[in-house]
Amino acid sequence: MVGQDFVVATLQKSIAAGKIAPAYLFSGPRGCGKTSSARILAKALNCDKGPNATPCGVCAACTEIARGSSLDVIEIDGASNTSVNDVRQIKDEVQFPPNSCRYKIYIIDEVHMLSTSAFNALLKTIEEPPPYVIFIFATTEIHKVPATIKSRCQQFNFRLVPVELLKQVLSEAAVESSIDADDEALFWIAREATGSVRDAYTLFDQVAAFSDGSITFEKIRDKLGLIGVDRINPVVEACAARDSRAALSELDEILASGVSVEQFTVDLADYFRSLLLIRSGITKEALLGQSPERFSARVLELWSPIQIERAFGIMLQLFRDIRYSIDPRYELELSVSRLSWIGDYVSPVEMRQAIAQAQGLLLKGAAPKRDSGPFPDAARGEEPVAPALSREEPVPEEEADERIANPFAAFKERLNAGMSAPPAESSVADESGAHAPVTEGDSVAPLPDPVLPEVAAPAPSLPEEPAPASGIPFDELPPALITALQSTKNMVATGIAQGFDWEDDGATIRFSVDKPFVHNLLEQERKQIAEVASRLLGHVRGIEIRMDASRAKAAAADTAIPSEVEALRVMFRGTIVG
Repeated sequence: MVGQDFVVATLQKSIAAGKIAPAYLFSGPRGCGKTSSARILAKALNCDKGPNATPCGVCAACTEIARGSSLDVIEIDGASNTSVNDVRQIKDEVQFPPNSCRYKIYIIDEVHMLSTSAFNALLKTIEEPPPYVIFIFATTEIHKVPATIKSRCQQFNFRLVPVELLKQVLSEAAVESSIDADDEALFWIAREATGSVRDAYTLFDQVAAFSDGSITFEKIRDKLGLIGVDRINPVVEACAARDSRAALSELDEILASGVSVEQFTVDLADYFRSLLLIRSGITKEALLGQSPERFSARVLELWSPIQIERAFGIMLQLFRDIRYSIDPRYELELSVSRLSWIGDYVSPVEMRQAIAQAQGLLLKGAAPKRDSGPFPDAARGEEPVAPALSREEPVPEEEADERIANPFAAFKERLNAGMSAPPAESSVADESGAHAPVTEGDSVAPLPDPVLPEVAAPAPSLPEEPAPASGIPFDELPPALITALQSTKNMVATGIAQGFDWEDDGATIRFSVDKPFVHNLLEQERKQIAEVASRLLGHVRGIEIRMDASRAKAAAADTAIPSEVEALRVMFRGTIVG
């Protein structure tokens, strides 16, 4: 009884204590040993040296039960004997004592197939059987067994066997059969069995038949049309490098070797699942199916976890679409082509952040700055600045909701207001504060936008305890910062990549950028940048981000592209085509 420690321990102690139940109910998935356990229990109860928790296996009762010829151990197929008449025959037979054994044992397999009337006819016999009769029921669908039957039986739930234990059992079977088998082949058989001991032995016998006494994974792959990790790596590496031509060429070679589209889809989905587990820090071989070192390190470097998850979803959807496709190969080639540009995939979280920043850019003309309040940044020597009063009226709640729903509405209103003529008669305030009427022919100068004070962001709260002294050199900090922030703060990492003139005076790291949008974006994330830089350098550092106006003006003079358009292009990684 492999992998059923709870069942074994309970039955052994029950037999040793002489507490034998009149009925047992074994339930669990296929191939996990329910019927075999029932036969072993029958041996333990009828053994000449028993009842004994460990039957001898050599006495007359044990050998007859093992051959299936014992008159006192009756096995009944519940799927073929489902009627009340079959149960009535059992009720008549239990009146007679066993022929030569201690107990008369009825093993009913697939008991859930009995009809409701048959279950009801069996209730009285199970509840008050003769002292020499024991019932053992086995089923794969415990939910179909009536509660009245369950309450009269001792229930034991069998579990699927772990892969490691199945591999060990197969290794012992190979030694007994004088067959050489490598670990990778046995591991593949154990995984394909999905926890079923019977399936594992069946697949092992099939593989051993064509292996000529030596089972290797290469033979299994060639004979059964499988795809190993070594053949999948070139396809996925070409996709990660955005080389669809090479990926499709590798795919054609694999399919030409006899591998089916369905099998390749399943193996590729399993490959991406393993990559996702590795990126999550899981290296257990039983979960990955292979050693972690066999998977491509280049793919793990080029693709983020979100992109690997996206590729995994594409393969799962492909498996569902193949059933209704005019040609499964077309679907597979299309999916591989999509994998080639998955490096440009932007997650919904990144898109939401970009849209929020674009909304602020379109409404205000620049990215919103983080308001640090009237308190100055003492570390930079700034004085408190009183906030200026704005002449804008507060926005009603309904209009605010409308602006959130449609971020371009306010921008369109301002544009239309600037192009339309003033009303026929209105009033403006003169220098003394009095209002004078305005006629249609007069021109009214628009009020300037309110000028908000630029209040410096508060200094980042650095860790209280200094990081360990071992860190990277300062000249390696910019690329290390980009790598550390790329998976969680892609926009920030892109902004840091545009920095130049990096300096470190031992307390503060300074660098410059030449775009106002990038400067405002990095200022908002200054605290996190400082924390990551301190962790990489091994020393606590502050961050100062400077705006190089000269380079900004020179860049602006070279192009006629509006700053808002350029900011949106950088934000969405686009290209201006006209």
